[in-house]
Amino acid sequence: MIAPVTTEIIRCALLQAAEDMNTTLIRSSYTPVIYEAKDCAVALLDRDHNVLGQSSGLPIFLGNLEVCTRETERRYGRDVWREGDVWVLNDSYIGGTHLNDVTVYGPIFAGGELAGFAASRAHWLDVGSKDPGGSMDSTSIYQEGLRMGPVKVYEGGEPCRDLHEVIFRNVRFPHATLGDLRAQVSCVMTGRRRLKEIAGRWGMDTLAEAREQIYDQTERMERAAIAAIPDGVYRASGFLDNDGIDLDTPLPVTVVITVSGDSMHVDLTDCADQATGPVNCGVAQAVAAVRVGYKLLLSGDVPLNGGSFRPLTVRTRPGSMLAAESPAACQYYYSHLGLLIDLVVKALAPVLPDKAAAASYGDSMIVQFTGIDPRTGKLYVSQEATVGGWGAWEGGDGESCLINNVNGSLRDMPIEVLETLFPVRVTRYEIRPGTGGAGRWRGGNGVVREYEFRGDAALSLWFERSVTPAWGLAGGRDGAPPRVTLNPGTPGERRLLKVNALPVKAGDVLRCETGGGGGYGPPELRAPDAVAEDLAEGMVTR
Repeated sequence: MIAPVTTEIIRCALLQAAEDMNTTLIRSSYTPVIYEAKDCAVALLDRDHNVLGQSSGLPIFLGNLEVCTRETERRYGRDVWREGDVWVLNDSYIGGTHLNDVTVYGPIFAGGELAGFAASRAHWLDVGSKDPGGSMDSTSIYQEGLRMGPVKVYEGGEPCRDLHEVIFRNVRFPHATLGDLRAQVSCVMTGRRRLKEIAGRWGMDTLAEAREQIYDQTERMERAAIAAIPDGVYRASGFLDNDGIDLDTPLPVTVVITVSGDSMHVDLTDCADQATGPVNCGVAQAVAAVRVGYKLLLSGDVPLNGGSFRPLTVRTRPGSMLAAESPAACQYYYSHLGLLIDLVVKALAPVLPDKAAAASYGDSMIVQFTGIDPRTGKLYVSQEATVGGWGAWEGGDGESCLINNVNGSLRDMPIEVLETLFPVRVTRYEIRPGTGGAGRWRGGNGVVREYEFRGDAALSLWFERSVTPAWGLAGGRDGAPPRVTLNPGTPGERRLLKVNALPVKAGDVLRCETGGGGGYGPPELRAPDAVAEDLAEGMVTR
């Protein structure tokens, strides 16, 4: 039996190894969606595909990267793993995400035996979809780009030239794309070095014993948190605005949570069938979203590892929007996942009132424009997520101007970077006052971000949560929905939420206004001095 202090040292070493991997990826990448926005996540796994350590990154990949190594082994057998090999996978029905999210992973050997795996997932700017960067109106996976894996991209430490050639000829930015691939391979190599160092210092037997202690301790903590919830069945429902094709038909999402003793089961079968438009996802991402909502409520301060989700099971329905099958389009897989996270919290709010927050603005609110840069004569793609307001909770106002809970540590694009790289000028970037829901504790505010195009471009937008905006809790009011206007205040003014490759001209102005978070508690109970402070700071209007 190893000493608890040894276990804790190893736990911290594994977590730091994952952070080192993440730093390698971000600092080595070629495209701003990774090195600026940090649209990526990494994990260090044990030999049985359980998480040893996962870095800060996108929560929606929570406990999700191991799906790729498990599926590879299921298809090819345990003996497929070889020293120096690196694999790649972006299949939406395996990894759960869109094709732009590419997972790169490889085995780690120590002392001649398989010790684990290193994996990273990062958003590639373009994978050869019918529109540069991705399409808001795709209706089939075959319109969304190159689908890979699981397949080797390095063998015995050497690049597989044939696959590199396939990638090179199927994407619009081959130099940058292969650069990002190599950054992910470097991330895998960093994970290999770190795990080998840990195994070399402590020995494989001690590492294995510490791992089991970490998993068991985490499981006990998770089960204790569940056991504190009264047994029962809890449910919540909401709607996506539409699937991007049929703009008049909202899509239902329902969460049914059953708590029994120290176990929790989440049923997602009562949701829309897989849609014509690109709002579908593979099972792995639906499970990941449930895990995010679970961690938000029950164990946010407990680091993720192989024991985290032993008490949690999730059921989906094949052929539904949350368990899509080929050839369903999956480009905007995350809209219903943000809604799903908030619904998990809403369902359990009556029995966890001191932990539950009102809903957030809820979606990535994507702004994408592409064209030929008049300064260089070259094709460009700008794609960014937009921040908004989070929900209030008992004892605190919601935060304003944060990225949504799907994306976690992803960052909005700095204005200086955006204007340097792309032919656009950001003329306004400010808080959108009064958009947080009223309450004893008010919701956080969204933002106003206004662009002036400096050249002709094709504009694509994906703004969600107008049918089910951020709801309040315990008597709090809903937050404001999003609003997007092209050329505001002119005779040609247009209101938009979703659009694909809309032509815009140099001089056109795009104003994007994101939603606010829900309020908590009756508004009439808000302290007068808090109202006065809100007015003074411009958080609300008179």
